[in-house]
Amino acid sequence: MIKSESVNLLGIDIAKMPMVDLIEYCDSHIVDRQPALLGVVNVAKLVNSRKDQKLRTSVQEADVVLADGLPVVWLSRLVGDPLPERVAGIDIMHRLLDLADRKHYSVYFLGAKPEVVEKVAEYTKTCHPGARIAGYRDGYFTAEQEEQVAVDIQRSRADILFVAMTSPKKENFLRCYGPMMQVPICHGVGGSFDVVAGVTKRAPMWMQGWGLEWLYRVIQEPGRMWKRYMVTNTKFIGLSLVEIVRHRLGWARLKAREGSQ
Repeated sequence: MIKSESVNLLGIDIAKMPMVDLIEYCDSHIVDRQPALLGVVNVAKLVNSRKDQKLRTSVQEADVVLADGLPVVWLSRLVGDPLPERVAGIDIMHRLLDLADRKHYSVYFLGAKPEVVEKVAEYTKTCHPGARIAGYRDGYFTAEQEEQVAVDIQRSRADILFVAMTSPKKENFLRCYGPMMQVPICHGVGGSFDVVAGVTKRAPMWMQGWGLEWLYRVIQEPGRMWKRYMVTNTKFIGLSLVEIVRHRLGWARLKAREGSQ
């Protein structure tokens, strides 16, 4: 089993685990049928978890939390405890589908609109024919229906569960029903189903490389996204400055204690 160190940023422990190690970690959990919850954090989730205790708890209870966003990686470098790379949620999904294709693992898709999740299942059948479809359903269900959804997933005996619902709904669902479903790998993928289904487009590679995927989303949906990103990005800058000082002062105190011994 791969062990990973972590760096604490804004109160969240983020694993120093590159993609290749993550997939090996997932593979071993599937082989052993040992449940593991994957979590990812970007700027918005780090900022929102400061005031949303349920979201914060759900993120912290994930078995592995990874940096889905270059600004998070940049912050780790600025505090002097660098993460190895960005590990985006949608990239994890594609790599896990590759794994399922190679090893004939079964996958369950939960979330998005009915026509979208159906397209994702069809995409998987076409592009990853070795993967077995354990089941799929849309994300439009009531709180009263949640337990039955979890029971259906448990009965499917899926090896991998992808959940495409908004935060904190997906984190809270996985936190509440993860033990019941007993799926080896549970991964919340946000809006990834829409990208795979062709409903929305992912930012060009050059924008991804510069950490500008948020700007691409604003361009696509300005009415809904501009205020969200303006607020969260501004707060993240302020919180990051405090975090850098906190880490630097902590190391300075540690060095001072070591020097006095």
